[in-house]
This record gives sequence, C-alpha cells and structure tokens, in this order.
Amino acid sequence: MDPLDRGFTLGDGLFETVLWADGTLRRLDRHLARLTAGCEALGLPAPDLATAEALMQQAVADAELGDRRAAVRLTLTAGVGGRGLDRPEAISPEMVATAAPAPPAGGSARLITAITRRNEGSIASRWKTLAYMDNVLARREARAAGADEALMLNNAGEIACASAANLFWVEDDGRLCTPALECGALAGITREAVLALDWEVAEVRAPNSVLSTARHVFLTNSLIGLRTVAELDGRALAPWPELERLKAALT
Repeated sequence: MDPLDRGFTLGDGLFETVLWADGTLRRLDRHLARLTAGCEALGLPAPDLATAEALMQQAVADAELGDRRAAVRLTLTAGVGGRGLDRPEAISPEMVATAAPAPPAGGSARLITAITRRNEGSIASRWKTLAYMDNVLARREARAAGADEALMLNNAGEIACASAANLFWVEDDGRLCTPALECGALAGITREAVLALDWEVAEVRAPNSVLSTARHVFLTNSLIGLRTVAELDGRALAPWPELERLKAALT
C-alpha cells in the first residue's frame, strides 16, 4: 500500500466481509449494494462491481483454503492523497481483497456492555468504514472481562449493536426486536435478510434496561450467521426455541 493512501493515513474508505461457503460468495449482491451505497453516502466513486467480484474470487483461490469456509474481505480506499483531511479533486480509489479461514458458525456468546459508545449522529455508523477504532476498543473491553463480544450503546444510552454483529432480542411478551438504524446500528446484511423474512420484527429505539428483562438475545453477522447469547453482563439467558427455525429460513 502506498504510504500516502488515505485508507492507511485517515481510515478513508469502506470494507465488506463476505462468507465463502460451498463454492460461492454468500449474499454477494447485497454486500456490493451496501458498498456502493456507502460510497455514495461518503462521497467516494462507486466501485466497478465486476472487478470487485474478480478480486474476491482471486483472493479465495490464492488462499488455497480448499472446501473450508472463508472470510473474504474487500477493502476500498479513497486512494492516494496529499497531507491533510481534504480529498484530492480527482479521487482514484484502490481495491484489494484477502481471504482467510472463517470463524466457526453457531455456538453461544457471552456479552458485556461496553463503556465505548456508538456515535448515532454520524452517518458513518451505518457503513463498514475503515475507521473501526470504537469497535476495536469495545471488543478489547469484552476480552478483558472474559467475554466474547461487547454490546455497544449509543450516546443516548440506547442499544445499538455488538462490536462485530447486529443484535436481536425477544421481550417478555414474545415480541422480537432489533435496534433501528437511527440508533447507530450497522446496516448489517444478515440483519437485512432477517427483516426481509415473513417474521414480525420491531425496529425500535430502546434503552439498555430493556435487556434486563429480555427472555432471549442473539447476534447476527455474515460469518457467524445467527449466534445465541448465553450471558449478558453476568445474567444467564436461555436459547430462543425459534432460533433454529429462523436459521433454516435464511439458508
């Protein structure tokens, strides 16, 4: 990478992480649509989608992973620019792709509520930007506490998401909920897929206190799929009996 690349110096860019399984890049069209929308929102030229797919396919081949599931990351930067925040008048984006073994799907997770907050007032919170420091810090908090993941609130104390996943919960009355994007939640691809199903899901703005009475909590992300939360801030949670049926509906 050029040392003057704005992705390297300023985190000026976006990325997508796509699951490679059974010889295909899963939900590739939705990932590329989000990348394109993110570029438009952040003022970057739209990527050439055929080139993007070719880079990811080549990354899988180069990694020589055989039949294993892979995490394929496509990174788009604003390209080389001079010193300072201002972008050059002519932006020449750079794209690179890498592939590595994907983490195992399923299992359960222990969560803690992080001190680090999501900035719901920033449009960047909805996209996978290269500036991921808040997520890094939240995950460090979780690991330091012996947990697997961190629940992130926004600056208003509302539930936003986990450090690398979206979050759903089942309330005491059986209602299935997830934070609205306005809470600073990432516009996740698996989240989108769940909302597109014929299941009733409420997109809500909710304080963290609602999770103290939630019956079930689970996470969604493109690599892990749907993952039950077994513990949140020391409180044990039972798996949602409908989770396996929801998983089946997503395949």
